[in-house]
Amino acid sequence: GRAKRLLLSQLFQPLNLQAGGEAGGEGRAGEPSCRSQRLMLQAGLLQPSSPGCFHYLPPAVRAVEKLVRVMDEEMRAVGGQKLSMPSLSSAELWRSSGRWERMGPELFRLVDRHGKSYCLGPTHEEAVTELVAAQANLSYKQLPLRLYQVTRKFRDEPKPRFGLLRSREFYMKDMYTFDASEEAARQTYELVCDAYRSLFHRLRLPFVRVRAATGSIGGTVSHEFQLPADIGEDRLVLCPAGHFAANVETLNEEQTSCPTCGEKLTQTRGIEVGHTFYLGTKYSSVFNAVFYSPDNKPQLAEMGCYGLGVTRILAASIEVLSTEDSIRWPSLIAPYQVCFIPPKRGSKEEEEGAGPLEQLYDNLTEVLPRFAGDSVLDDRTQLTIGKRLKDANKLGYPYVVIAGKRVCEDPPVFEVWNQNAGEVLFLTKEGVIELLSKVQVP
Repeated sequence: GRAKRLLLSQLFQPLNLQAGGEAGGEGRAGEPSCRSQRLMLQAGLLQPSSPGCFHYLPPAVRAVEKLVRVMDEEMRAVGGQKLSMPSLSSAELWRSSGRWERMGPELFRLVDRHGKSYCLGPTHEEAVTELVAAQANLSYKQLPLRLYQVTRKFRDEPKPRFGLLRSREFYMKDMYTFDASEEAARQTYELVCDAYRSLFHRLRLPFVRVRAATGSIGGTVSHEFQLPADIGEDRLVLCPAGHFAANVETLNEEQTSCPTCGEKLTQTRGIEVGHTFYLGTKYSSVFNAVFYSPDNKPQLAEMGCYGLGVTRILAASIEVLSTEDSIRWPSLIAPYQVCFIPPKRGSKEEEEGAGPLEQLYDNLTEVLPRFAGDSVLDDRTQLTIGKRLKDANKLGYPYVVIAGKRVCEDPPVFEVWNQNAGEVLFLTKEGVIELLSKVQVP
């Protein structure tokens, strides 16, 4: 049967679009706010639950699911196999690697009824290495092994702030790779970094890859993918010609010029959205994760690990693309692609315009079924078209289709706002469908 129309009035998206300034953005009294947090709260995408934890409301879940689908495509393209590991991790596992003590208060720790200690995993190096080590007859022919998951992660942040940018519970895509040699592991490293570049290019986000410290995860090589932003917590130095980029924590005080071209390095702040590590045998040696070589000798696997902050990318993209009062999404992951605005109740356009707009909605979802769940009808017809257009602009739908004055022409002509291109088009029903047929929906 015909797809049911999605009516804005029936979506569980409690809009608070009139809230301006700090009042709309404070998750808790006194908690620092930023643009993405304020806009996501106003748009009914998030609701605070406890410090650093949020309810993700249906439109935010749609955006997250789309983002994960794009990540899945990129991970599959580099041979990634998806799995899911438990959030609960035993203290024994973490003690083996030495990180139970080293991670300090950042770990959420708990004790079960039998007195056994556990943590809620902020990352899964120990768990995945133990899993691979348990495969007794792993052959070199099965390598490279590239395993990844998308799960909730937990970090006991001392001061959660900026909404999803620094929270205690968050979604992450983490990949762990196992190779037969250092050379092969370094090739895998560049391959996954290229997949990350591809992801950020597809999202049209202005990222930089910078040299980074290995921190508590360890290894010998590490890079961060950063989105430059004023509220970013990381300080970055960049060569203006693009030869060099690093997190300042990796530099000594004296380094002020590019080691390649000598240009003076510029400073900016960034939001970390991805992190890659070449680990070598740091974990495989602890858990004895071995494979059998062509001459049937056990050898330690060479490892890498690669993280993408799913919910952090969501917030960071809103942070860097939006205006102060209007969300701008990476088109690929907007919760809904199109908002249809019918005439105001009682207006002279209502009689002639409401029918053709609803017919356009139905035709679009028949001809392009991928739009069935991606189109919203703003049925708040007690409000003017101008008021609803203003709201649609704030919510950041990539396309807004309006039954305005020209809908009474023969054939009806619709007003189409292409938000990301900042242009307004006047198109017939066929013209609207042709325009939207070029839009990608993951």
